[in-house]
Amino acid sequence: MALLEVRNVTKVYCAGGAPVVALQDISLNLDPGDFVALVGKSGCGKSTLLNLCGAMDFPSSGEVILDGQVTARLNDAGLTRLRREKVGFVFQSFQLIHTLTAAENVELPLLLAHKKDARETAAERLRWVEMQEYAARFPHQLSGGQQQRVAIARALAANPRVLLADEPTGNLDTATGEAVLNQLARTAREFGMAVLMATHSSESAAVFDRVLRMRDGRIAEAAVLL
Repeated sequence: MALLEVRNVTKVYCAGGAPVVALQDISLNLDPGDFVALVGKSGCGKSTLLNLCGAMDFPSSGEVILDGQVTARLNDAGLTRLRREKVGFVFQSFQLIHTLTAAENVELPLLLAHKKDARETAAERLRWVEMQEYAARFPHQLSGGQQQRVAIARALAANPRVLLADEPTGNLDTATGEAVLNQLARTAREFGMAVLMATHSSESAAVFDRVLRMRDGRIAEAAVLL
């Protein structure tokens, strides 16, 4: 069974009383270990699709099935549990809490989920992204690449089934961005997660197993990279 299934999804917003089609008839499947890129210009629908995949929003028609559950059929408690246990998010702007240390940022979602081994798990995730030496530092004491590694560790804290990344290299220089991409590729391979990443950069997409090129709310082209 696919970890993530998007079936004939369309998303329509209302802007100024007029309908705006953000996504139109999108379908895709992600299996364990998949490392897939969504490539396209700003405004093509990449972030909207990620939000639907992470159950942060819901389709106007069609279905999103995350680890066997249709997201639109869940109540609030079910959605909270699904997002907390099954999905990890990595953002362009890192979104670390600046008053918490690196270790505390990774530990926080585990504490919110009442996990008893939160401290130990957070330490292990920081070791996995090679940030254990910086566990006591605050975000402002870290470089952009280091902050993004902490954000990846946080996203992995609950061992989710699907990892969604929205332009995670957008604020990084080329070399640091490549290191983060390699970290995400390793995440898919070693954790057996499905990783879906939005990017506007075709060069970044070259490291992925599969590339989905989006244009005007549609998947215009799909390619498997060998």
